[in-house]
Amino acid sequence: MSRARSLLRYLLARLALAPVMLWLIASLVFLLLRVAPGDPIDALLGSRAPAAARAALRSQLGLDQPLWQQYGHFLGQLLRGDLGESLTNQEPVSATIAGSLPASLELGVMALLLAALVGLAVGFSGVARPEGKLDLAGRLYGIGTYALPPFWAAMMVQLLFAVWLGWLPVGGRLPPTVLPPEHSGFYLLTGLQQGLASGHWELLAGAARHLVLPAGTLGLLLSGVFANALRLNLRRALDSDYVEAARSRGLSERRVVLRHALPNALLPVLTITGITVASLIGGALLIEVTYSWPGVAFRLQEAISQRDYPVVQGIVVVVAALVVAVSVAVDLLVALLDPRLSF
Repeated sequence: MSRARSLLRYLLARLALAPVMLWLIASLVFLLLRVAPGDPIDALLGSRAPAAARAALRSQLGLDQPLWQQYGHFLGQLLRGDLGESLTNQEPVSATIAGSLPASLELGVMALLLAALVGLAVGFSGVARPEGKLDLAGRLYGIGTYALPPFWAAMMVQLLFAVWLGWLPVGGRLPPTVLPPEHSGFYLLTGLQQGLASGHWELLAGAARHLVLPAGTLGLLLSGVFANALRLNLRRALDSDYVEAARSRGLSERRVVLRHALPNALLPVLTITGITVASLIGGALLIEVTYSWPGVAFRLQEAISQRDYPVVQGIVVVVAALVVAVSVAVDLLVALLDPRLSF
């Protein structure tokens, strides 16, 4: 009962810190946008627009107010759950995010699954013969994939499989002959439902073909993190006292690895999964831009180039909230699975 109470206190403390973290992130992005070079009025009207038109638009958008007033208005909107309107098309920022978030979630989930499967397989491959050829190849793979620049890797993959070989589309999310679903941004799930219901698999096939290159590139780049983490933690677990005790009882090496060493080695990997979600965002920005994938990161890049303050602020706040939520969920899951942890 005392552990359950401690776990509850830990969860409440993390949840209490979440709004503070979001406030700090929102305040930081607000200030950085205002001190960064560039003027949203120039992006909207051009630098040669008449001074009267520029002043009128600046007043209409509230950009002529003192910085502290703009900040207070921004925080007030944020507390009400209002992310504001885009400066470029006057569309609610929440609608912009809702329209592009499913694409990013689809890409991120598939990339994370691929990264975990490939990374864990590579990390586990060198267990039988430490310092052998497989182990050395796995270490080189982990270091190499982690060190590759995402934009360069994406362009090389795009050049090879889309341009030279012509196996897969170069970018986008659907072929031009397939209409996107009207009420859902999750093309894979909607395509699967349509296929099972009516036998028409065009949406699923088109969405899957367009997802292979961006998700494959991002997944392989992140798989090195899982490979290195599993290898290091599995070697540490195999050298521990409880594994030696299991061997001394006459258990087979396969049983020792799978039943005793591997479960304990996977717990730190689970923690790394939460950190990898944050890495997904940075990597997805370059991947989405390279493959013209209409996700949140792609919209963020467009908004930054257009100096669209509300869109940039809204996207950063929403993504930060998702990262905080995933981090808290992973920490809580690790605490539930590992009785050795105390709070």
